[in-house]
Amino acid sequence: MTTTADPTPALPPALADDAADSPAEPTPLRTSRPPALSPSRASDFLQCPLLFRFRAVDRLPEPPSSAAARGTLVHAVLERLYDAPLGERTREAALDLLPGEWDRLVEAEPRYAQLFQPDGDAADQPLGSWLDGAGRLLGTYFTLEDPNRLEPEARELYVESKLDDGPLLRGIVDRLDVAPDGAIRVVDYKSGRSPRPGFEGKALFQMRFYGLVVWRERGVLPKMLQLVYLGDGQVLRAEPSERELEVTETKIRGVWDAITTAARRGEFVPRPSKLCGWCAHQERCPEFGGTTPPIPEGALRARLGLDV
Repeated sequence: MTTTADPTPALPPALADDAADSPAEPTPLRTSRPPALSPSRASDFLQCPLLFRFRAVDRLPEPPSSAAARGTLVHAVLERLYDAPLGERTREAALDLLPGEWDRLVEAEPRYAQLFQPDGDAADQPLGSWLDGAGRLLGTYFTLEDPNRLEPEARELYVESKLDDGPLLRGIVDRLDVAPDGAIRVVDYKSGRSPRPGFEGKALFQMRFYGLVVWRERGVLPKMLQLVYLGDGQVLRAEPSERELEVTETKIRGVWDAITTAARRGEFVPRPSKLCGWCAHQERCPEFGGTTPPIPEGALRARLGLDV
């Protein structure tokens, strides 16, 4: 298995793929979708309740990250690659998609253009060099899977499921493969490096979260949960049991109970860790001498569906 390192990681692997979920600017309280819990936001709460509040309740903006932008771009290329007929899904075809997908990304998210401005996260390198880094990640993908032997049922699949007496669960599955015998494989791409042995918990929680939603909605237990790490060319696979996904549901319910308790008390307490060094909200965090602003009026109801 080929190992290819991400040349310019700006975030640790645990954050690089999640950062794209953060808004570029404060979003209005009204939303067309009902409040829900995603695996990223659940992981935020487990990492730091105050970070969860800033991202899920306040929806505070965060500066664009080079690593997150690269991950988003690579995801877009891999999604578009499967539009090509079998036999034409080559490394060269993927690389040819990069410039156009970057233009689409910047058009949809103008903040990414800031990366290459003097104070941007990628100001020290030209766009071409940065795109080459994304190209290396795509090259690694072709050492791990042959897309010409795959015909996914869905890509960038929106999934959701309402837990009885619990939250609505929501997420985006990068790829869903369904075998002729009906066996389901849930696949997620990661642009960062794989976790060290013994530190797979957060990654497996995310995949079991998706596995739980797919199981609840389709009535079929996924055969395989698969994480493809392009940063170091590793693939993490797990065959979930019903018991494991039931335990995951119990954990999600516990997280939701803790969120609702924090909301009712108005206390989202910071939880310091080594990841604080990458946090965009230090100026608002009491652990760094900052002042936490009050929760916007109506935000708990609009964002979490809670009357407190």
